[in-house]
Amino acid sequence: MKNRLKIPILLAPALTVILLFFVGGLVLALLQSVGYMPIIGRYEVSLAAYRAIFAREDFYRSLALTAWIGLVSTAVSTIFALISALTLRRVGRGRRATTFIFQLNLPIPHIVGAIGILFLFSQSGFLARLGHLGGIIHEPADFPALVFDPYAIGIILEYVWKSTMFIGVILLAVLLSLGDSYEDVARSLGANRWQRFRFVLLPFLLPAIMSSSILVFAFTFGAFEVPLLLGQRYPSALPVLAYRSYTDVDLNARPEAMAMSVIIAVIISMLVFVYMQLTRRYLREE
Repeated sequence: MKNRLKIPILLAPALTVILLFFVGGLVLALLQSVGYMPIIGRYEVSLAAYRAIFAREDFYRSLALTAWIGLVSTAVSTIFALISALTLRRVGRGRRATTFIFQLNLPIPHIVGAIGILFLFSQSGFLARLGHLGGIIHEPADFPALVFDPYAIGIILEYVWKSTMFIGVILLAVLLSLGDSYEDVARSLGANRWQRFRFVLLPFLLPAIMSSSILVFAFTFGAFEVPLLLGQRYPSALPVLAYRSYTDVDLNARPEAMAMSVIIAVIISMLVFVYMQLTRRYLREE
């Protein structure tokens, strides 16, 4: 009996925090999204907020922009991570130091990276001033608009800078666990470098690529601090649009903000579900 109660007792503090802050916050957001806000005298439950946001043009523009940011950031990060992992795998002497340098930015918060992108790539930033001093451009304002631009290049740059290392570390761990035996067999059978990658390495890497890419896309889809700092005013990323509605002085805008938050949570939950299914399938195959 004591052994049965030991695990629940040990997990109780963490579960309490999760239930209070995560589940409680999710329930509160769901209630407010359907209009239940006693603080301003609204007790009637309805889907008016959802109907309102689905009728807004800026919602669809924000949704498209958010999907663009997530897809491009994830695709570019995955390609760079794969190239980096394959390169680091072949490093002999000094691999530990090289790998350590490669993953140095993992503990750096995204907001710090966003500020760095702002200082480097804005039209009044370091590179613009350096180009002006070097005679490459006439004025700093002639520097290409990479921040606050309609294509969210600055946002994508920050996510690529951060996510490449995250995916790369995962892929490198898979490659190092494989060793060289599979490639040696393929080489002895006459397979060239591309064939060894396509038919030997890629099948082993694909589960890790899929799972890590889904996690990165889910994060970039739901994060708001980087798009808030580096994105243009309109259209803004969907989390930024929800944040601005939430911080509106008119509390009647709160249900629409919560409705957008619930939609974001549903999309991310679906991605996490796909990630879990892929992981379980991979473990069963193993």
